[in-house]
Amino acid sequence: MQQDMIVILDLGSKENTLIARDIRALGVYTEIHPHDISAEALAALPNVKGIILNGGPNRVVDGAAIDAGSAVYESGIPLLAVDHSAKKADASLKSWPADEAGRREAERAFVFDTCKAQANWNMENFIADQIELIRQQVGDKKVLLALSGGVDSSVVAALLIRAIGDQLTCVHVNHGLLRKGEPEQVVEVFRNQLGANLIYVDAVDRFLDKLAGVADPEAKRKIIGAEFIRVFEEEARKLGGSAEGGIEFLGQGTIYPDIVESGTKTAKMVKSHHNVGGLPEDLKFELVEPLKMLFKDEVRACGVALGLPDSMVYRQPFPGPGLGVRCLGAITRDRLEALREADAILRDEFDKAGLRGKVWQYFTVVPDFKSTGVRDNARCFEWPVIIRAVNTVDAMTATVEQVAWPVLLKITDRILADVKGVNRVLYDLSPKPVATIEWE
Repeated sequence: MQQDMIVILDLGSKENTLIARDIRALGVYTEIHPHDISAEALAALPNVKGIILNGGPNRVVDGAAIDAGSAVYESGIPLLAVDHSAKKADASLKSWPADEAGRREAERAFVFDTCKAQANWNMENFIADQIELIRQQVGDKKVLLALSGGVDSSVVAALLIRAIGDQLTCVHVNHGLLRKGEPEQVVEVFRNQLGANLIYVDAVDRFLDKLAGVADPEAKRKIIGAEFIRVFEEEARKLGGSAEGGIEFLGQGTIYPDIVESGTKTAKMVKSHHNVGGLPEDLKFELVEPLKMLFKDEVRACGVALGLPDSMVYRQPFPGPGLGVRCLGAITRDRLEALREADAILRDEFDKAGLRGKVWQYFTVVPDFKSTGVRDNARCFEWPVIIRAVNTVDAMTATVEQVAWPVLLKITDRILADVKGVNRVLYDLSPKPVATIEWE
């Protein structure tokens, strides 16, 4: 079923994604496009019912105020100009109402009363549409996917399995820096429950040998990223790469914020968007990116609709280098194992206390120094474990979760009793800024 669409044209607003998410919450699909969208690009968009000319503080570029092109004004599509002196528009607001309720009512009135859009944007329709689009794009060819176990790659995998079945091959690389139980969960869910063609690569020794003695955080990140590419490249070539009769498509967990954050003509780039994650140029694939128009919460809703377990769908943000940047300094195997066990205890006790889903991110850190303690009536010299639990909306700022004292005491008792080589448990009280969320 083809969904109605509202197009948001970026004329300098800082609220493009906020408005887009509001309108999708009304059940109407929306996309953000540059202010100078061409007539051809506009005509290619399906079922456009309305256009919002979303102006704002960045509407002056290179000394001149920007405006939409004549194709927009001559389209015959209802227009809403916000904080922008439009040439002509069916309706105009000086700015969005300051209060949330007023803004949402203005959005609702334009979408439904002016544009007569239908509330037919939902996850079931999205999944059905993407399955059809994937089948049209891929045909009878094969797709390769790097399956980390993170939310985005897991949802892409589940969607591709639904669309093309055994035409998909997933490669899960265990670099030894995942949390306790995560590699086993990937195998259980995708190979045993969903019947995926899953190649499991045990590269623990390979990664940890490369990381031996490396203390600099950026050096660790580069080693982990580069080695992952090498391992994935090797597995892809074993399967035929993009050679005749081999694999021609690469599944990618790109989501809408990746595209939006790459920058527009009126906004600075937040982070670059690399379609193939730095894969070698001679390993050529056509990309399959079925989630590229979804926000993160919509990706999670898609995962739920596809039947993925909550533990995977609601997995916390996890750095690409994994535990490699929470095992501070040069990584050692014994300290890495202490970190993994302490993290598992923390997550278990947060679950029992009903904090999962209420605290944005929580994890443990083990630094590369020791302190004096007493164990079994004798002096011991062991590591501390640092607990970090924060809440945030956009990860630009973060506040510290005030965890109940009995919960912290229970976590402390378990870590000190069960995690080898640890004699202290600390709680990080530092907000962002001045601290960052991660330690490295």
